[in-house]
Amino acid sequence: MVNFGVLVSTSVLFVVFGLCLVSCDITDGNAEHLKREHSLMKPYQGVGSGHSSQWDFWGSTLVTNSYVRLTPDERSKQGSIWNTVPCHLKDWEMHVQFKIHGSGKKNLHGDGIALWYTKDRLHPGPVFSNNALFHGLAVFIDTYSNDDATDRSFPFISAMVNNGTLSYDHGKDGRSSELGGCSVEIRNKDHETYLAIRYSKGRLTVMVDVDDKNEWKECIDIGGVRLPTGYFFGASAATGDLSDNHDIVSMKLYQLMVEHTPEEESQDWTKIEPSVSLLKSPKDNIDDPTGNFRGTPLTGWKVFLLLLCALLGIVVCAVVGAVVFQKRQERNKRFY
Repeated sequence: MVNFGVLVSTSVLFVVFGLCLVSCDITDGNAEHLKREHSLMKPYQGVGSGHSSQWDFWGSTLVTNSYVRLTPDERSKQGSIWNTVPCHLKDWEMHVQFKIHGSGKKNLHGDGIALWYTKDRLHPGPVFSNNALFHGLAVFIDTYSNDDATDRSFPFISAMVNNGTLSYDHGKDGRSSELGGCSVEIRNKDHETYLAIRYSKGRLTVMVDVDDKNEWKECIDIGGVRLPTGYFFGASAATGDLSDNHDIVSMKLYQLMVEHTPEEESQDWTKIEPSVSLLKSPKDNIDDPTGNFRGTPLTGWKVFLLLLCALLGIVVCAVVGAVVFQKRQERNKRFY
């Protein structure tokens, strides 16, 4: 007869293993894989408009010895900083150390920071001081809600992939085109906060550490993402009638050592069109009356739970089947 205790123990181990994958699947910041040409670090050498500079900035951006301030805590400011070297890595992870702080009280601050991996750079526009019809990836750290009917709390982190045909909807805080997101308490912390963006094997994962405990928490996890090589990393911020200091302390890019199939290696990754394999287009997503967001793809955590439920179902069926089979065997022995 099948030992039910062994099956339960196996299931528990499976759960623990899955949790470890979720919480531990982040680079430890190994300096061996740090790509300095795509990293912004103190004392911010190579920042400026010179011929040999690796980072260029625009607008209200101020470079100090301790941080890069994209906007001061003043109204109607815009600023950005961009890597001048295109990234040709297929698999990468960006760690961003930042701080958002100001004199504004609750709900009286804005607007936030955007992190970019896009075809073009230094193109001022209405989306956190960048171009609205961009090509590539954007991760928004939005600190102010423009939608009075929203059911979510701010600050809110979300991600968007665009091929130049979608426009970020400020009135709905980009909800119609987002791939997922989470609420985070990041303003006016006594310490810097951290965000990690990982892109590997077509999977986009966004993790946050807001308590400065080196404990990453998953915010976004979605597969089917296609991003080309040769794009530029950048960060931008904007203020309106409300304001905040938006500071970038560091942006560190790490190369992920991942094997690809011969077909993937032979592909021209510079020709890939930014896209996401969704059941429906992001622009078809609509808020339902209950406040839930329809059309949002399953995150890795949800997929894991579904697989776990399926596994437990199989285990239960196997146990029941084994019990029934044993009963029948015993009944047949009595007849003979």
